[in-house]
Amino acid sequence: MADKRQVKVKVNGVEYEGYAEPRKLLSDFLRDDLELLGTHVGCEHGICGACTILFNGEPIRSCLMFAVQATGAEIMTVEGIAENGKLHPIQEAFNEHHALQCGFCTPGMLITVYHFLKENPNPTEEEAREAVSGVLCRCTGYTQIVEAVMAAAEKMRIAA
Repeated sequence: MADKRQVKVKVNGVEYEGYAEPRKLLSDFLRDDLELLGTHVGCEHGICGACTILFNGEPIRSCLMFAVQATGAEIMTVEGIAENGKLHPIQEAFNEHHALQCGFCTPGMLITVYHFLKENPNPTEEEAREAVSGVLCRCTGYTQIVEAVMAAAEKMRIAA
């Protein structure tokens, strides 16, 4: 283990400790070491957004960070959105509005929308479209995704 470094992180409220080579990407550590397979890896260049997670409350591309850089951080992956087995209003809205098809972009999209709606609970359609534009979806054309964001915002306002 001389070439590996200790990594301690809190992911979705659970403390994890592991070891990773200094060059291991955070996305790979989440998937391979912690077996949190919701974080998808697409382009490995930070362009597609499929690997988006919340890192200390801010959305980042986990393929652009080394696991060892995450030590001490609080991370939220798509697995952390649902609470006590109940879908989050964002997940419900995506399902109801058919805002996912192949599902590859969905984890990054859900995390992006989760952060966006915390920052802007009453968005315009244009703001919603801008918010999700950084996560590439090759299936939906974004229409259903924007509809789902607007519906989720309403659900969350009603629940508050």
